[in-house]
Amino acid sequence: MKILLIGSGGREHALAWAISASSLCEQLFIAPGNPGTAQCGENVAVDIADHAAVVAFCRLQGIGLVVVGPEGPLVAGIADDLREAGIKVFGPSKAAAQLEGSKGFTKELCAQFNIPTAAFGRFTSADTAKAYVARQGAPIVVKADGLAAGKGVVMAETLDQANEAIDMMFSGGLGQAGAEVVIEEWMVGEEASFFALCDGTNALALASAQDHKRVGDGDTGPNTGGMGAYSPAPVMTPAMEQRVMTEIIHPTLAGMAKRGMPFQGVLFAGLMITAQGPKLIEYNVRFGDPECEVLMPRLQSDIVPALLAACDGVLGSFDLRWREETALTVVLAAKGYPAKPETGSVIRGIEKAEALDDVLVFHAGTKLKEGELVANGGRVLNVVGLGKSAGEAQAKAYRGVDLIDWPEGFCRRDIGWQAVKREQG
Repeated sequence: MKILLIGSGGREHALAWAISASSLCEQLFIAPGNPGTAQCGENVAVDIADHAAVVAFCRLQGIGLVVVGPEGPLVAGIADDLREAGIKVFGPSKAAAQLEGSKGFTKELCAQFNIPTAAFGRFTSADTAKAYVARQGAPIVVKADGLAAGKGVVMAETLDQANEAIDMMFSGGLGQAGAEVVIEEWMVGEEASFFALCDGTNALALASAQDHKRVGDGDTGPNTGGMGAYSPAPVMTPAMEQRVMTEIIHPTLAGMAKRGMPFQGVLFAGLMITAQGPKLIEYNVRFGDPECEVLMPRLQSDIVPALLAACDGVLGSFDLRWREETALTVVLAAKGYPAKPETGSVIRGIEKAEALDDVLVFHAGTKLKEGELVANGGRVLNVVGLGKSAGEAQAKAYRGVDLIDWPEGFCRRDIGWQAVKREQG
């Protein structure tokens, strides 16, 4: 089977790595891809925002399956256009992608179907939002309703910070994403990421992960798209995973089906594990980034049959096997990230890191320029370590990081600290 993977980040390199190893994958194309995905298949210069061009490419090449990596094309309806053209696609419809495309949509779904989440309000003007904040008090969470590349959430510890965030969003600081704002209670607990494959009716639990959103060590500084992650998350015990499936994932699938927009694809639940149990922070409708970079190395089964089962509505009789090892990824970012990353600097030494046992390097924001690999984004590389414990995986990942010669890059040095602390008692 010929497969087209859409996207160009670290998530797509990890997916390309897994898909290319499948016995069902005859040929893999990645649009547009990056220098890392080029090691797994053929990068193609197809404009993924031009759905007609994507459909034409699929017809020309005889593509049997399209896998959509990032959220943007899904929210824009690329899965609908591919299905309409008779092309099999892994990813939700435009209507179902509202679970990520609109935080307000998801909050209303939770309210309607009794899915545990933070108390909230939705606002279309700064004045009413500020009045709500004044009544609720701080700390409080201010979120842009739409897609904001992981930068649309402000954890406001004071009323002044909350009001500044409201003003920033309504004044266009995040573009159209901030035209509506959702304000939520500040939940207390431990965050975790949980993934489930969905076929519209059935859900198959995948694995858990925990990521690190803040840019600095000790979870300090502004939020980012993610500075590292590890899987599994110790807080997600088998009993807790069962609760998440029963209380959050299954009611979401049933609710979406009742609304006439069945969800097919991967459901990524951002969770807060509170004293009362799991609560939904937000949904994403695709694999996480950098969580995908720790899920794929742990997946023992062939990924392609699982993706096809989700497309074909037969997940009810499907199962997957996972490695017991912990996978941990450290994101190497360009100086200036997340504000204004400095691009164009040369990166060397990746092959030294890749030569280590149990270390993988996934490209996120790189490109080739005059034969040299250079930084081409904010989050640039993911260095993954695999180990029998979180501490061992962490040590291997940082050993790989230290072999990469890139003075213009930086990383957090404490990825996985919660899991390591647990292991040390």
